[in-house]
Amino acid sequence: MFRFFRRPQAINDFKARSPERDLEVDRLRAGAIFRAIEDALQAAKAEHAGLTARVDEVLARAAVTFGNDTDEYLTREAEDSRNQDTLGAEIANGQRRLSELAQTIGHFQFLRTALLTRFPDFNLANTTTGSIARATT
Repeated sequence: MFRFFRRPQAINDFKARSPERDLEVDRLRAGAIFRAIEDALQAAKAEHAGLTARVDEVLARAAVTFGNDTDEYLTREAEDSRNQDTLGAEIANGQRRLSELAQTIGHFQFLRTALLTRFPDFNLANTTTGSIARATT
């Protein structure tokens, strides 16, 4: 009964892509992954640079509020002490995040290197703005 529902098969019914097309599809897939890694890496570097500038500014403000007398902490007003505590917490949070970002940047750089190692024929000139170019072999 099921043989009535079968489609007659032609001899040349199956066709595979050309090797050139297979290479192009693989290159496009690798390019999508590379662009995602590059976007994440650039965003993390930009966040790191911006946060570094802000932490440096807070460190400078904190240095001014601490003063330079050896016993100034004995006569400091309560409001100044609270401000210093707040600045200290901001600095600690900023430095914690900078450490996390440095580690994340390292991970993204590793992923980029791994991708380029696994796809040695991958041409980056077609994928990015040309900041990193690798000739196909």
